[in-house]
Amino acid sequence: MASSSSTLSISSSSTLVDTKAPRHSAASSPQCVTLPTLPPPLVQSQNRPGKTTAYCRKIARNVMAMATGEAPAEVATTEFPEIVKTVQEAWEKVEDKYAVSSLAVAGAVALWGSTGLISAIDRLPLVPGVLELVGIGYTGWFAYKNLVFKPDREALTQKIKDTYKDIIGSG
Repeated sequence: MASSSSTLSISSSSTLVDTKAPRHSAASSPQCVTLPTLPPPLVQSQNRPGKTTAYCRKIARNVMAMATGEAPAEVATTEFPEIVKTVQEAWEKVEDKYAVSSLAVAGAVALWGSTGLISAIDRLPLVPGVLELVGIGYTGWFAYKNLVFKPDREALTQKIKDTYKDIIGSG
């Protein structure tokens, strides 16, 4: 039982050609199928011509205003949130900015490294389950020791307030 298999290949002119069939011209051969060509991809400016044109006009207006020394007509003063102002004021008070920046970078690297370590531990078999049980046990112990009875709750609250005063400096 001999079976003849034919293979199809795609030529650069988007035509399917049967390689086992005798070679004829592509137009007269019944084994050839011509595929339609795709339209060219849309350019970014064709999707939103109005928005792009308006943006270009705005840039041109601002360049003209800067060249003549006038202030641009549409300059909007942006208000920063209160947290940004607070951070800027705190940064101005810092004397050793190099040390603070180095500590921030070291903290980011330590956070990245600890994330990798935790994910590596999480992939080990049995360890995540054991750590989860340890966490549940410690949470139960802490709640019983510090939250169940009123004198213990008051002592915990006072300890938290004292620690807050030590860190902040006022209270």
